[in-house]
Amino acid sequence: MLPDVERELLRKCQAGNARFFEPIVRAYERPGMRVALGMMGNQDDATDALQDAFIKAWRSLRSFDLKRSFSPWFFQILRNQCRDALRKRQVRFRLEALDERLEMRPSDPEQSPARIHEKKAARERIWKALEQLGEDHREILVLKEIEGFRYGEIARILDIPEGTVASRLFHARRALATVLRKTGNSP
Repeated sequence: MLPDVERELLRKCQAGNARFFEPIVRAYERPGMRVALGMMGNQDDATDALQDAFIKAWRSLRSFDLKRSFSPWFFQILRNQCRDALRKRQVRFRLEALDERLEMRPSDPEQSPARIHEKKAARERIWKALEQLGEDHREILVLKEIEGFRYGEIARILDIPEGTVASRLFHARRALATVLRKTGNSP
């Protein structure tokens, strides 16, 4: 969504017009679901966390500064919602079956069935390896490698300095590579 369009929709939402929140929800639903799934590990909990994050965002929208970018603000709400839910559950992250709708990028229609299968298997290996990482490593890898956020955006979402993002990302990538090697998959 274009920043000016998003800002105008948010301005109308702040004026109390709820129908303009729907395009915002649609724009953030898929990336939000990938982030929530990366943090929660299963579709049901991720869906609940995402819905709760949208509700919290809507309720807090009147205080949102339209000069800021909505994306890091929303993903910080989502992150906090996921962490709160995990604490309440007091269970370890465990990845369940992946939903095809969570595909990072649409498949190239000209790819061979074998290549499509290979990419799907690689994606599943990565997600399974994420299961073995700690919450901080998994979280930063999902934000950077799956969602493609820039360092500054991640810093705002996680409320940490950009240098810390780089450091955490370095260690998370190294931990992921170690897990992949242990499971017989090359990083």
